[in-house]
Amino acid sequence: MTVRSRIAGTTSSSTAASAQRDPRYRAAVIPTTILTELCRFADAKQMPVDAWFSGLGLTRAQIEEAATRVSYRQASTVIRRARRDLAQDDLGLEIGRRQSIGTFGVLGLAMMTARTFGESMAIGIEHHAISGALMDMEMEALGTDEVALLARPRFADDPILMFLCEELFASSLVVCRGLLGEAFAPARLELTYGAPAHAAAYRRLFRCEVRFGATHNRAVVDGRWLAARLPTHHPVSAKQALEICREQSTNLKRQSEVVASVERILRRRLHEQPRLTEVARSLNLTERTLRRHLAAAGRIYRDIHDRIRAERALELLHAGTLSVGDIGSEVGFSDPREFRRAFKRWTGTAPRAMRAAAR
Repeated sequence: MTVRSRIAGTTSSSTAASAQRDPRYRAAVIPTTILTELCRFADAKQMPVDAWFSGLGLTRAQIEEAATRVSYRQASTVIRRARRDLAQDDLGLEIGRRQSIGTFGVLGLAMMTARTFGESMAIGIEHHAISGALMDMEMEALGTDEVALLARPRFADDPILMFLCEELFASSLVVCRGLLGEAFAPARLELTYGAPAHAAAYRRLFRCEVRFGATHNRAVVDGRWLAARLPTHHPVSAKQALEICREQSTNLKRQSEVVASVERILRRRLHEQPRLTEVARSLNLTERTLRRHLAAAGRIYRDIHDRIRAERALELLHAGTLSVGDIGSEVGFSDPREFRRAFKRWTGTAPRAMRAAAR
């Protein structure tokens, strides 16, 4: 599997606005692995985390549930807030190196039981989405004696790009050393951002050359490692785990499409309070079929509807041009009192208090 990189090299306010209009930005299809690790790290420091989830239609308890999926918007917001509160320069490296093969669930099992490291690496990259990764990953051949794990930002998101790269490459390194032993090290690590103040921590962890200001985000591996046989190889377990990974990847793609379609319809018709039957009809599905697709994605229509309404209400409150009653009408409430009660249930805060805090 060889794919050439096509990483956008610029980020701007127009690019960020474009990302937020992309249905994938708000599609809740991402496992909560990284958010869970951030919360556990905060727990060790006795730091409260509830504020990280404020206004997102999400709670700390929910991200601990295996079926919970979040959107890129939700995940990136939590990461920004965590970085602010934890105030640790090398936070991404720390979160990444605290993980293990077990963190990746069935994907970790499929990688661990593969025949060779090359097969394991290919499995991990092909099915990376089911692990909760917030960057897209590819394998790239560099000449005849090197391959690279290449990471592409899913959206232009400079404020957390360094964190995402640190977490991804550090957790990948932990997995590689779990498979091959502590002697493993990449040939080099290339990163598109400038050298941070904690650059020395990269060299201590990865034990290789680190190039900042590069044209790609990638970890380059000497090709000799690919043929290394894994001592944990188990043919039967490998086959079973890989079949589950393939099924989950297929389901994730299908779930992404269905959930994104439901969200798109709700945003367009939010003031109408569309029922599940009406949304299903717009998608040429029966209500039962749509309900089954959402259940497979670990989603409930009412929860999706509430999240979309909460997001739109927050946008309108921050804009500051409509009254609370008019905002309620915009998101489908005929009675302002019902809207106020619902908004407080979604966010834990009354609409007027939320507007005052945003000023």
